[in-house]
Amino acid sequence: MKVILLKDVKKLGNKDQVLEVSDGYARNYLIKNRLAVAYTKGSEKVLEKQMEVKAQEEEKLKEEAIQLSKQLESIKLEFSLNTGKEGQVFGSISSKQIVESLSKKGIKVDKRKIKMEESICSLGTTKVKVDLYHGLVWGEIKVHVSSKG
Repeated sequence: MKVILLKDVKKLGNKDQVLEVSDGYARNYLIKNRLAVAYTKGSEKVLEKQMEVKAQEEEKLKEEAIQLSKQLESIKLEFSLNTGKEGQVFGSISSKQIVESLSKKGIKVDKRKIKMEESICSLGTTKVKVDLYHGLVWGEIKVHVSSKG
């Protein structure tokens, strides 16, 4: 029996996938637990409509990410750290601090999307990459670290 999955099913498939499964498995488990619906012409049309809407939403999210990328290029975040007599830096700037600074400027970015190998622990300007859309759209933030006092 052909079915359309309504949710991800472990070891079977992902949401919106059309699969051929045994009749008993389809009726007694998948359909009964609302994990799938039988594949018919009507359900096929509904699936196509849902896929179109999903594609439009994804395109909109991608466009918003591109706009945010352009906005991030013009931003330069300023931080200051304590330094010793010989220019030794005490402390570092983490992705959490970058996110907090961005939120003060009205930009919301998830901390996990900021790609830094390690915290910034040197004076000067560093460019930090931000994954804005599934690895397809990247933004870049300039982070300037100066000495306190």
